[in-house]
Amino acid sequence: MNATDQHPLVAAYLDAVARETAALPAERRAELLADLREHIEVSGAGDDDQVRAVLAELGEPRTVAASALAEETPAITVTASAVAEGSPAAPPAPASSGRTKLTAALLAVSGVLLLFSSPLGTIGMIAGLVLLWGAPQWTTRDKTVGTAAAVAVPVLAFLGALLGASSRIGIMELLLILVFSLVVPVFGAVFLLRAARR
Repeated sequence: MNATDQHPLVAAYLDAVARETAALPAERRAELLADLREHIEVSGAGDDDQVRAVLAELGEPRTVAASALAEETPAITVTASAVAEGSPAAPPAPASSGRTKLTAALLAVSGVLLLFSSPLGTIGMIAGLVLLWGAPQWTTRDKTVGTAAAVAVPVLAFLGALLGASSRIGIMELLLILVFSLVVPVFGAVFLLRAARR
């Protein structure tokens, strides 16, 4: 049990989600609860009002559970009673922190990889963008900023090749390209990691 679980409001909330998700496979249920704990911890909520606000942002335990059950398999269905009670639409359950970190890492290294290995960098960037746009924890604005940071390097390289700049590249220009290829995608990845914690 960690410090988050020791807060009575958090413990009651997580217990309610655990009860409501009894039909989930044990591994998926544990992952959901771990994601919720992490989201609450990252929020930094200390007093009761802050904790209540974070829990309200996550949604009622029943709606969080209904969303997780609906995503799991067609065999697990949301009960009609949950819908009949007029539960508001559930926000998506927090995404796995592993997936969030993988997405950010792929986008962060894509710029440098593109310079040294175009096929590997292209695959890394495409995989990162697919994960980014398929993830629920980022807004469209966050995804647009992340995409712009990831594609800035290939766009710059394409424009340079188009303008014939490769024949005029000296040491200083090469260093600037290397710094740009490292800094811009890393900036995008850090922005996405911070946005995922909001």
